[in-house]
Amino acid sequence: MGRPVTLFTGQWADIPLAELAPLAKKMGFDGLELACWGDHMEVDKAARSKKYCREKRELLKDHGLECYAISHHLAGQLVCDLNNDGRSDMFAPAELAGDPEGQRKWAVKTMKNTAKAAANMGVEVVNGFTGSSIWHMLYSFPPASEKMIEDGFKYFAKMWNPILDVFDKQGVRFALEVHPTEIAFDIITARRALEAIGHREAFGFNFDPSHLIWQGVDPVRFLKAFPDRIYHVHMKDAAVTLDGESGILGSHLNFGTPGRGWDFRSVGRGDVNFEDIIRTLNAQDYKGPLSIEWEDAAMDRVAGGTESCAFTKKVDFEKSDRVFDEAFDS
Repeated sequence: MGRPVTLFTGQWADIPLAELAPLAKKMGFDGLELACWGDHMEVDKAARSKKYCREKRELLKDHGLECYAISHHLAGQLVCDLNNDGRSDMFAPAELAGDPEGQRKWAVKTMKNTAKAAANMGVEVVNGFTGSSIWHMLYSFPPASEKMIEDGFKYFAKMWNPILDVFDKQGVRFALEVHPTEIAFDIITARRALEAIGHREAFGFNFDPSHLIWQGVDPVRFLKAFPDRIYHVHMKDAAVTLDGESGILGSHLNFGTPGRGWDFRSVGRGDVNFEDIIRTLNAQDYKGPLSIEWEDAAMDRVAGGTESCAFTKKVDFEKSDRVFDEAFDS
């Protein structure tokens, strides 16, 4: 058998977990990667109550599902972001609206609790975002000095090292989904982020090829650059759709809008070469789940999720235990 195929519930958080679990099983999934919003995983409760976590696992087990990771992208984003406009208010408690440092304090505490929640759930990986205090300097105009960029990586280390101390204590690893708006969004910045935190083992990556492919970054090259830091894998696709009018930056057009220079696609319908990814994961002996993060604004999500699950199970295969001609020696 290949690796377990799971569904990341972030884009399904509007559906109560008791309803989503049987639906996911019907779509063909082996497990769920629980998002820490909606009612799927209440972090503070999970951090203090093993009973709550046991009930979550029993709910999944009742439908033939497992859990290998939980994810808290929303709180993680606020740890390093500037939190200086209304977008951050969507991710934090309502009473902290308009309070950048209050939101940051809440986010740090919440991410520490997410490590404890993961330990109580019996999983070893938390996926998420880090945020970035320097993403807005990407274009380097107005000019951004090297010191300003270096200070951003130092700030990331200052904010995340205490969080990672809790992850170490709980025996859990944090997997950053390398992604625009994060401290690491390509291979070069991923290396720099690792250097900033002294390559500590608690910090690695949730590999998601969709966020690399549209930037022109080779997903397989990313895997080969960090063979010991791939803590989790998202199966997600994207397609570049440049038409000579829009640009690769998205043109302020929302996902799914005709004319965007790129967009997410259902797994197997975009530009990602998943065959090469599976072969590389096999060579690196990755044994974790393949978790589908489904986003395709042009498709029905149940149909797309079902199709993506079947595609992933078909494209995945086990690593060989021999070279072909060695069979002649037996």
